[in-house]
Amino acid sequence: MNDETCEPFKRLFFALDCAPAQRRDIAQWRSALQLRNGRPVPADNFHLTLKFLGTVGVAQIADICTAAASIRTPGERLTVLLDRLDVWRRAGALVLAPEQATPALLRLVYDLEQAMLPFGLDQAPKEYRPHLTLARDYRASVPESATPPEFFLRADRFILFESHKGRYRALAEWPLIDPQ
Repeated sequence: MNDETCEPFKRLFFALDCAPAQRRDIAQWRSALQLRNGRPVPADNFHLTLKFLGTVGVAQIADICTAAASIRTPGERLTVLLDRLDVWRRAGALVLAPEQATPALLRLVYDLEQAMLPFGLDQAPKEYRPHLTLARDYRASVPESATPPEFFLRADRFILFESHKGRYRALAEWPLIDPQ
């Protein structure tokens, strides 16, 4: 029973994905930082987490998807400006974050949190801090950058991802833009 489709549980999270060109741009910018600390996150894994669900029973996934589909979306593309480089000491992470989160992003996160309440997942309430992780196990100060960060993450959908052995796989997605 080593086949991953037979697993009774999966590690899941909702996120906004990065376009391939943006992944490349962020990875190149990170390379210019010449980090000598931490483990760089693979560019293929760049995303902006909306809601971490943690370990979820496979039997719950269909209901989670139904609940996510019921969320009223903004009706337009979300744009998040990642313009601050920060170190989260407790998490040991080097992150790109918005100086100011947009109301539309915060509303989507709140609506996701509300939709997931019936499932009893990730009970510990945490303040939402939007971010894109650049490196894990990072134990240094914020690196100097010759070019300040200014990345516009533009999303027209949100995605339910599975985290499995360091790789992220999209399980389902929902449009943020109203279908015409």
